[in-house]
Amino acid sequence: ISESIALVGEKESIKSLEREYSEDEIYLSKAKALGQKYSYIRRTRPDGNCFFRAFSYAYLEKLIGNKEEYEKFRELALKSKDSLVALGFPQFTVEDFHDTFMDVIDKVGEDTESSYVELHKLFNEQGCSDYVVVYLRLITSGQLRREADFYQHFIEGERTVSEFCRQEVEPMYKESDHIHIIAMSTALGTGIRVRYMDRGAGTEVTAHDFPEGAIPAVHLLYRPGHYDILYP
Repeated sequence: ISESIALVGEKESIKSLEREYSEDEIYLSKAKALGQKYSYIRRTRPDGNCFFRAFSYAYLEKLIGNKEEYEKFRELALKSKDSLVALGFPQFTVEDFHDTFMDVIDKVGEDTESSYVELHKLFNEQGCSDYVVVYLRLITSGQLRREADFYQHFIEGERTVSEFCRQEVEPMYKESDHIHIIAMSTALGTGIRVRYMDRGAGTEVTAHDFPEGAIPAVHLLYRPGHYDILYP
């Protein structure tokens, strides 16, 4: 089923959520509450990579119109390769993914309409889109390993941080949890607001900011097992 869904879709009115849940009272009331705060939604393919894909698309889209922030992020992305290699990731692998990551960043460096079109095109080319996801998974894993003592507390069971990274962070199609979001937003120095839409009580769609107290650059909608992009 997911193959038929675009990796990253077009912007749709937030009202499309209300239509989707017209038969479901709990979700319908939450979709309406969301419509008070957001105007659009952009859906992503539900393939386990949706958090990384949704975040990177939304963040780069935001950076197109913000030169200063863009330059800061580009600099950070450029330097990230060496710090991953220093952590013990194989240089050849890291370089391969890093090159594509930088290519994508460089192609959307101009504040023009064509950058938005190019971004959408690149993110719907499976090879390119997946390379961006892999590289963000490596950055997230690198952050977890670098601050292993801190993140160990978030990992349930007996697993070490490096085992968790090998099993839950680095492989494609593995779903993301709070720990992935905290680590990645911290590594990139950016804020993410996630709106949680589930069957919980009340009509509000709870917001969580990562890292705590950060000003969100990107807004995502979480429904059990899946992330999409929201636009205020």
